[in-house]
Amino acid sequence: MNHAFLDAHATLDSPLHRLDARLKTVFALCFVVVVVSTPAQAYCAFAGYTVLLLSALVLSRLPVGFVLKRLALVLPFVGAAAIFIPFLPSETVGGGYSLGWGGLAVSRSGMLVFWNILVKALLGAFSVLLLTSTTPFPQLLLGMARLRVPRVLIMITSFAYRYIFVLVDEAQRMARARDSRCYSHRWLWQAPVIGQMIAMLFLRSYERAERVYLAMLARGFDGSLPAEKPGTLAARDCVCACGVSVVVVALRLCAL
Repeated sequence: MNHAFLDAHATLDSPLHRLDARLKTVFALCFVVVVVSTPAQAYCAFAGYTVLLLSALVLSRLPVGFVLKRLALVLPFVGAAAIFIPFLPSETVGGGYSLGWGGLAVSRSGMLVFWNILVKALLGAFSVLLLTSTTPFPQLLLGMARLRVPRVLIMITSFAYRYIFVLVDEAQRMARARDSRCYSHRWLWQAPVIGQMIAMLFLRSYERAERVYLAMLARGFDGSLPAEKPGTLAARDCVCACGVSVVVVALRLCAL
């Protein structure tokens, strides 16, 4: 087990991969803010945002299947939060459309709210996915440090990145031990086994973190990790940032 599954495509060579991590982080954050602030009825603006992200996807040379699988992970959360909104009573949300079955109807305002949540969640996740998939995680953390992100947050994220594959490996070993004891995934009385595994994984993670921390103290850890100095922004980075920013701002102004 290794941690390459977290940013397997971050080492590809493309124009988007070569951009500065600080620039991509700031732009992704600003893009999410612009998308969230766009009115739900601004369909042309959302279409422009989508074309912009698809163009970035082509430039990044990321596998389309990889991107679609990651975006699909967002749908269950969006569905759980908003799937029943279109079925609000039509009398209270401004009318609706009857489905012709059992008096079931969908409301126009509810459908608009559902569209608003869905499209903004997918666009926001798409932009963050492009950021993390085109930037090696150490460079991303280094760029966040240069942007004055709190050091504690960066350190926690760094340790999570360094040791998440260890926890995954530990969980896989526990699953193999469970299956070797005839766990069949079918009987209700076997459900407590999952809770016991989660509790045991937590205890092992806590003990491992304590041992790692003591080892770091023994090696002179003073609360900060050594890091390389980031390079200066290249001219192509600034030109690209200005051009894309103009397009995003123009799309947002069209929605007014």
